[in-house]
Amino acid sequence: MSEAGASERGAEVGRRIGVGLMYGLFRPRVLGSWRVPVSGPVILAVNHAHNVDGPMVMGVAPRPTHFLIKKEAFVGPLGPFLDAIGQVKVDRSGADRTAITRALGVLGQGGVLGIFPEGTRGEGDFASLRAGLAYFAVRSGAPIVPVAVLGSTERDGRLIKQLPPLRSRVDVVFGDPFEAGDGSGRRTRKALDEATVRIQERLSRHLENARRLTGR
Repeated sequence: MSEAGASERGAEVGRRIGVGLMYGLFRPRVLGSWRVPVSGPVILAVNHAHNVDGPMVMGVAPRPTHFLIKKEAFVGPLGPFLDAIGQVKVDRSGADRTAITRALGVLGQGGVLGIFPEGTRGEGDFASLRAGLAYFAVRSGAPIVPVAVLGSTERDGRLIKQLPPLRSRVDVVFGDPFEAGDGSGRRTRKALDEATVRIQERLSRHLENARRLTGR
């Protein structure tokens, strides 16, 4: 089996594990998953407020997803496990060429790449985006599907402060796919900066709509 095939198979195993784990710990409500294209390269742009956001999307997305995950998460037995389920380790201290090549390879093989465009866990409001998402979208031509993960804001029942309370409802709302580029095919710094602005507008608009739809 090729490396790409093994990685895709691993991501499917990760998806099945995520389904069982997330539905066992929380009460996911998934809206709009039909908006994810059934084939071809896709980038899922996910807001990041809880440590559970990645596993949650991996479990409920309709297709196996390869997330860009910070290298600090690849410690102990978790490292080989994340590798086995097709996740992409990235060093955030600089331009990680290996991670970039692997991520573009996922898209080049028609797979799904998951990205937290804010770069790290925060308020989860898409207020500040890094340029990586625009680069991957413009370079690959893959459409971006915005994903809003909205967990409970209640503090009671939390065993870990970075997670929603156990058995609480977590809404995952998929938005309409869109193209990040302007159609010119340009990959200059100016073009990427302009694409980042367009992306942020679309992601913020999706988050507002998701909050209105779910009452969060």
